[in-house]
Amino acid sequence: MRNALLRAGAAGLVFVLFAAAAEAADPFPPATLGEARSLRDRALADDTGYELLRSLTTEVGPRFAGTAGDARAVAWAVAKLRVLGFKNVRAESLNVPHWIRGEARAEIVAPWPQQLVAVALGGSVPTPSEGLEAEVVPVTSLDELKTLAPGRLKGRIAFFTRRMEKTRDASGYSPAVAARGRGASEAAKLGAVAMVIRSVGTSQNRIAHTGGQRMDDGVPPIPALAISNPDADMIEQQLASGRPLRLRLRNTSQWADSARSANVIGEIPGRSLKDEVVVLGAHLDSWELGTGAHDDGAGVAIVTAAAKLIGETKWRPRRTIRVVLFANEEFGLSGAKAYARAYGAAIERHVLGLESDLGAYRVWGLSSRVPLDKLPVVRAMQAVIEPLGVQFTGNEASGGADIGQLRELGMPVMDLRTDAAPYFDLHHTANDTFDKVDPQLVRQNVAAYAVIAYLAAEAEGGFGRAPKAPKE
Repeated sequence: MRNALLRAGAAGLVFVLFAAAAEAADPFPPATLGEARSLRDRALADDTGYELLRSLTTEVGPRFAGTAGDARAVAWAVAKLRVLGFKNVRAESLNVPHWIRGEARAEIVAPWPQQLVAVALGGSVPTPSEGLEAEVVPVTSLDELKTLAPGRLKGRIAFFTRRMEKTRDASGYSPAVAARGRGASEAAKLGAVAMVIRSVGTSQNRIAHTGGQRMDDGVPPIPALAISNPDADMIEQQLASGRPLRLRLRNTSQWADSARSANVIGEIPGRSLKDEVVVLGAHLDSWELGTGAHDDGAGVAIVTAAAKLIGETKWRPRRTIRVVLFANEEFGLSGAKAYARAYGAAIERHVLGLESDLGAYRVWGLSSRVPLDKLPVVRAMQAVIEPLGVQFTGNEASGGADIGQLRELGMPVMDLRTDAAPYFDLHHTANDTFDKVDPQLVRQNVAAYAVIAYLAAEAEGGFGRAPKAPKE
């Protein structure tokens, strides 16, 4: 073992310890593991999650922060948690921004006129009422933007061309999304009058992917739109002619006063350590182009159904299972930040957190962020869901956007990793609807979340505190 440890790098060390844990004494009593397997098998035959998702997308629909749909979603969630037998159900009120999408249009006016499919990015300002027209300057990234000659963007439209790579592990998203988030602000600093971006998504259908963007303080805001991938191809093909390309844009987005929303919370109380909690998180809001079926209605349904099934086990777990349905993840993490402020003083009693926010696709991996001496516990947990096709993938879990706010305070986290390849075909589009959801995959997700949450609530001594993420 010592020689193996010396040969292993940082990542290799984790896997050596994880493999060794497989040969060590099991950290859970046989009866507990038997209950976890039974829970897994019950979940695979239960459609509570699928029916919850049907209800949310049908009876509420889009749930963008600050809208009437958002308020309906909060009321829906409170009612559903109570009906399903959760305790201490509450809606913890908070402020959320309120941005109104309006209508967006884009067209090529030269060299060869073409109508384009476009959507405003979240937070975009409007164009003048008559629209605006300007020449396009293509760039692939924020780094390339910095290399443009002085004055090159003044009075022009910045067009970010980077394509998102389709991957199972979602690794293509982060490189592509940087320009969506900051492109308008950086282009505005160089005198651009608008920003257009190739959609941050992998769909080849003629639909556009929206998403949030933000302007730096003191920078005059400019309109920011995304266009479909086929239309981005069209622009690139016309640019390849060497002729100047001009776009005409019209957008009517506007800001309204902030509104009230809420984090919705419900609990399955623990039997002996009820003040210690395992958090199952998802975000209740969605963009308003579709009905938010995969993003993140599926997460809401999965964690709720998982906790409900845990509550029906022969012996309720030692610790409390707390479902938190966060407000406004899409446009500022309002709910996650409010929860971290409200419960930060009690973070030592937050034993572990998991978040479902990558759609109801096949779960293939489990990663953790726990002290290395807790890896035998992780190994025992993963072994129960290994028959579902779930492998251990390392000790670098992020926790996700919402739960990650608690990881930064020291709460250990685990990530159940789903197949992201099909997810980003629908992400933030009008096509994110209930008909795209496979009930069998919802059941597989519910089974995985239920097992991990149940065993986390039973684990002797908990998981300590999360190791700090290395600085980039």
